[in-house]
Amino acid sequence: MSNRREPEVHRISAAPEPLSQDVARRQRRYLVQMGVRVLCFLLAIVTWSHVPTWFSLVLIVAAVVLPYVAVLLANAGRERRDVEVFVDPRMLPGGGRPGELGSDR
Repeated sequence: MSNRREPEVHRISAAPEPLSQDVARRQRRYLVQMGVRVLCFLLAIVTWSHVPTWFSLVLIVAAVVLPYVAVLLANAGRERRDVEVFVDPRMLPGGGRPGELGSDR
């Protein structure tokens, strides 16, 4: 038996999303939500005298609540992947036989 320490194996599937992609994704989501907010305001103004008042009021309430929700979602932070991925070396090409690709012996 050897006291040799095995090197740590890093899995790419456990790597987090790059920060630049995370920020870009959150910015896009926030901008879409703010676009929906502006649309709610505009629809409320346009429809105020043409549809029942309750419909316009629902649009105004949505426009007031959306910024709060958008900020919460934008600041929620990076999602974590806690999924552990295990690959059985016998399932790799070579079947885990000594001296072949995929072998850990």
